[in-house]
Amino acid sequence: MMMQSKRAGWWLLRKAKAKLSLNTDRNLSSSQHLILDNPNLNQVLVEGNGFSRMAILNRPSALNALNTNMAATLHKLYRSWEEDPDIGFVMLKGSGRAFAAGGDIVALYHLINKGNLEACKEFFRTAYSFMYLIGTYLKPHVALLNGITMGGGAGISIPGTFRVATDKTIFATPEVLIGFHPDAAASFYLSHLPGQLGEYLALTGEKLNGVEMVACGLATHYSSSARLPLIEEQLGKLVTDDPSVIETTLEQYGEIVHLDSSSVLQRIEVLDKCFCHDTVEEIVDAMENAASETNDAWCISTLNKLKEASPLSLKVALRSIREGRFQTLDQCLLREYRMTLQAIHRQISGDFCEGVRARVVDKDFAPKVLIVCIIFLLQICNDTFVKLPACHLSMIDDYHITIFSDLKFI
Repeated sequence: MMMQSKRAGWWLLRKAKAKLSLNTDRNLSSSQHLILDNPNLNQVLVEGNGFSRMAILNRPSALNALNTNMAATLHKLYRSWEEDPDIGFVMLKGSGRAFAAGGDIVALYHLINKGNLEACKEFFRTAYSFMYLIGTYLKPHVALLNGITMGGGAGISIPGTFRVATDKTIFATPEVLIGFHPDAAASFYLSHLPGQLGEYLALTGEKLNGVEMVACGLATHYSSSARLPLIEEQLGKLVTDDPSVIETTLEQYGEIVHLDSSSVLQRIEVLDKCFCHDTVEEIVDAMENAASETNDAWCISTLNKLKEASPLSLKVALRSIREGRFQTLDQCLLREYRMTLQAIHRQISGDFCEGVRARVVDKDFAPKVLIVCIIFLLQICNDTFVKLPACHLSMIDDYHITIFSDLKFI
């Protein structure tokens, strides 16, 4: 399958937002790094190139995993750049071998176990708010996804205007494998993918490469990693705020991509047939039937991935993607935030902490997840969605409700 890289056409129209005055240095000399005055001085760097700015995620030893400081710094920078008439567009990239591997789940794990839930809530509020800002940004945004792009890393890039994937790009939403739910706007962008691909990615945590990201619309353009410096150089020469001019440059220096015959996107017909069902049980049954009938390695592998995930996470993830299909970006982020409160408070399930412990901290890969009968599991899933705004209202004070309602994100 051959495709010319192009901008995906399914994204939201940009919304006008109130402006917030920020005191940030706007007069950067060409190609100089700026480090903001904050306690973690080098986690977000800035390059100034004439009429554009480049933010650089700079925690390579942690695969640029996002923390509260980074999200807050990015939010402050982006609001300042949005107001600056001398800046036409903004770019974002990561240092090292990752764009961003998601949120810093190890730090969150330790905060939860110490009972510091307010710090956890602050991280998610700050990160989700920045993702909303990216999705409604008034200037063109170019994310260079040259490496691992998972979870929160996808959340701060996919809602933007342009996403450039490379031969080093690895995308995934693996949250169900750690007892969590696909968050960071995943229930929005996964639900808009072709067919049942979003359900498949959400329930299995399967990876996509850069070519596959372009093919399904998660990325808008493709370049080999070797050509990326040239693209950065050409973008840095532009004096424009016109998305079409930026797109022309990305197409001129990008590459035509060929979908490999072994790609999961070549199996979209069987994928749709198995993942179109209403319940996780029916999806598993369909995969079991497909595996037994064909003895196909992909069917068997997919079935094993489903069985490795937290049962509760599978239930919640499926419903989240299905609801996201009929919601706007801000509605998805609001719902994901409420669902996240359930995970960090552990009143229904401790699967999140146990999943992080087993797969990331202790690495024994033997999580003691919540195993319950189907009837009780369905009730828990309903509680997570239906009852949360009432029975957990005390967990979301007036300030937090204001942040996540009526487009009033910080």
